[in-house]
Amino acid sequence: MKIRAGLSKISLGIIMASFMALAGCGREQATMEQSTRGSQAAIQLYTCGMHPNVMQEEPGNCPICGMNLVPLGQPITSSLAGAQGGGERKIIYWRAPMDPTYISPKPGKSPMGMDLVPVYEGEEAFGATVRINPVVQQNMGVRLAPVTRRDLFQKIRTIGRIDYNEARVAHIHTKFSGWIEKTFVNTTGQRVEKAQSMLEIYSPQLVSAQEEYLDAYTSLRNLGSGGSAVVRANQERILASARRRLEYFDITTAKIKRLETSGEVTKTIMLKSPFEGIVTRKHALDGMEVKSGMNLYTIADLSDIWVYADIYEYEVPWVAVGQKAVMTLSYDPGRTYLGEVQYIYPYLEEKTRTIKVRLVFDNPHRDLKPGMYANVEIATAPVKNVIAVPLEAVLFSGARNLVIVSLGDGRFAPRDVTIGIEGGNGYYQIIDGLSEGEVVVTSGQFLIDSESRLQESIAKMLQLKSSEAAPEMDMPARDIPDHSVPDQEDSGSTDEHQHEM
Repeated sequence: MKIRAGLSKISLGIIMASFMALAGCGREQATMEQSTRGSQAAIQLYTCGMHPNVMQEEPGNCPICGMNLVPLGQPITSSLAGAQGGGERKIIYWRAPMDPTYISPKPGKSPMGMDLVPVYEGEEAFGATVRINPVVQQNMGVRLAPVTRRDLFQKIRTIGRIDYNEARVAHIHTKFSGWIEKTFVNTTGQRVEKAQSMLEIYSPQLVSAQEEYLDAYTSLRNLGSGGSAVVRANQERILASARRRLEYFDITTAKIKRLETSGEVTKTIMLKSPFEGIVTRKHALDGMEVKSGMNLYTIADLSDIWVYADIYEYEVPWVAVGQKAVMTLSYDPGRTYLGEVQYIYPYLEEKTRTIKVRLVFDNPHRDLKPGMYANVEIATAPVKNVIAVPLEAVLFSGARNLVIVSLGDGRFAPRDVTIGIEGGNGYYQIIDGLSEGEVVVTSGQFLIDSESRLQESIAKMLQLKSSEAAPEMDMPARDIPDHSVPDQEDSGSTDEHQHEM
């Protein structure tokens, strides 16, 4: 009996010690859980009700439709203890190493037959932000550039075609019918001076008009101071009408004065050049009958010429009337001609998708000839002190213009921007979306952008699953059969021990 009583006392001591040990473990586990909860940071994600693929870590507007973003379920927590290397990290899900869109809640094989790799707590995606290891950045060839303020400029070089100045082209014709008595300019290309005689023409209409004027003039002069006022007024009215008819036929005042002085009607009239130039077209021949309005000569003044140049649509904002231009000829190397932009045509050439610009150049020595082609450079005015990024930093998706912004510590995030003009020095003007001093990615941003979109979708899927409190995570990324290996219970390791009393 004494032996049995001693054994009972020993058993009771063992049981008491076990309870005390279990209570201490419980307190230690509660302390560890409280510490872990304190090291977790809650991250609230926001999404767009019309575009579920949009997700970010702070409130704002949807970059696609402009609607206010709404909170997405419950906040997601990320463990800081795992990042600091303290304690055992928790596996969130498993993914395929060669296909990040394939994820599974269990370890196993990917569709390609490779082992799934774990994604630990603290490494999961939050919104569109991407974290990239420095070694991976180097392998991807990621290059960065700061957002700066600078002057943008553009040198527009194009091909120009020399042509006549339309304001200095004249057609010589008559306002009456007749016959050419003699031509004094007989060849195309012949140079003529201002007021030089071109041809002599006979017209019965002109002779009749001269006779009417001369009769009215003589009658009024013979009337003298006598006669009634009514007769004199009527005669003056007839004389004014006859004079107006001669003027309509382009008879000058000097010729009318000579007709009054001589009292003789001139059979022919001489047509003269209106200005200095060259004959570009000639239709007049000796003895030819002429109808009123028929073009007899075309004369062009080449003291200044026009140059037509074509510019592309994106160059239009840089060109303005009055800007200086420099022209060179391939068959006259080393010589430059200075001119300016005179006019920008208000329509687009459908076939070439270019806009025509007219420039004017002085041509005192007549070296520039219509029909020549020339190299033209337009000196545009720079756009000063604008926020700009390199051209290669901007991604064009059709509906959006994106840049990848470096947030530091290997973190990157896409951002919508509004771009302005394109500078010839390799920069885009940024109207909205970036601030001076930020850093953008100029190489490798396509891979970062695709990874950002993928992580954004995965984070949203995980958030939805977490809010639904599902017992385990399904396969959300794609409708791919689950090739994961079933969980195998490790019977050799248990946290609790049964003690028989």
